[in-house]
Amino acid sequence: MPDTQTSLFQRQLLRFAPALFFISLVLLWELICRVGQVPTFILPSPSAIFASFFDVDISRWLGHLWATLRVALMGYLLSIFIAIPLAIAMMRSELLSRTLYPALVVVQSTPVVAVAPLIIVLMGTDDPSRVLITCLITFFPLVVSTATGMQETPDELVELSKSLGAPRYRETWQIRIPYAIPHIFSGLKVSITLAIIGAVVAEFVAAEEGLGYFIQFSTSFFKIPQAFAGLIFLAIISLLLFKSVQWAQQWLFPWSLPKKK
Repeated sequence: MPDTQTSLFQRQLLRFAPALFFISLVLLWELICRVGQVPTFILPSPSAIFASFFDVDISRWLGHLWATLRVALMGYLLSIFIAIPLAIAMMRSELLSRTLYPALVVVQSTPVVAVAPLIIVLMGTDDPSRVLITCLITFFPLVVSTATGMQETPDELVELSKSLGAPRYRETWQIRIPYAIPHIFSGLKVSITLAIIGAVVAEFVAAEEGLGYFIQFSTSFFKIPQAFAGLIFLAIISLLLFKSVQWAQQWLFPWSLPKKK
C-alpha cells in the first residue's frame, strides 16, 4: 500500500511540476522586486506587469494580436507550401539536391535581421514583405526535417516496391512520406515558433501595428511593464500555436506519435 501511495504521489508531482515551478519563479520574481526595490523601468514586478494589461484598451490589444498572428500564419503556410514540395523534389533528384542545398544553407546562415531592411526597401512596408521575412525564417527546418525523414525510409521497403514494379510517385507518397511524418511534424513544431519570431522581427523593422511594434513603442517611452505584457502575449501565442500543431498530429496521424513507456 505505501508503495502504491508513493507511486501515485510521484505521478501527481510529475503532472504538476511545470505549474509549480512556474508559480515559484513568479513568486521569487515578485519578492526580489519588492524586497530589492528594483525600479519599474529596469525590471517590473509580475504584479506591475499584470496591472499594465488594463492600461491598454482591449481593442488595441486585439488589433496588435491579430496583426502579429496574421503575418505569422501567412508566412508559416507559405513556408509549408514551399519547403515540403521542395524537399520531396530534392529527394527525388540528386542533381537538384546538390544544386539547391548549398544555396539553402547560405540563405539560412544569413541573418534575417540584416536582410529584413533590404526586403522592406524592395517590397514596401505592407504585409507581403513581413510575410516573406517570416517565411525565410521558418522554411529551412521544414526542408531539413522532411528530407531527413524521407532518407530514413528502410531500404528493404524501397527495394520491395521496386521489385513489385511500383512507380516512383507511389514509392514517394505511400512509403517515404509516411515514414517522414514524425520528422515533418518535428519541423512544423519548430517552424511555428519561429514564425512568431519572424513576424516580430519584421515589425521591429517596419510596422505600425503588431506586438513587436507595441513592445518597441513601449520601450521607447520607458513603459517597461507594458512591454513585458506584450512579451507575455507573444509567449502565450507561441505556446498555443505549438500545441495546435501537436493536436493536429494527434488527430490526423496518431500512429506517428512516440510510444509512451
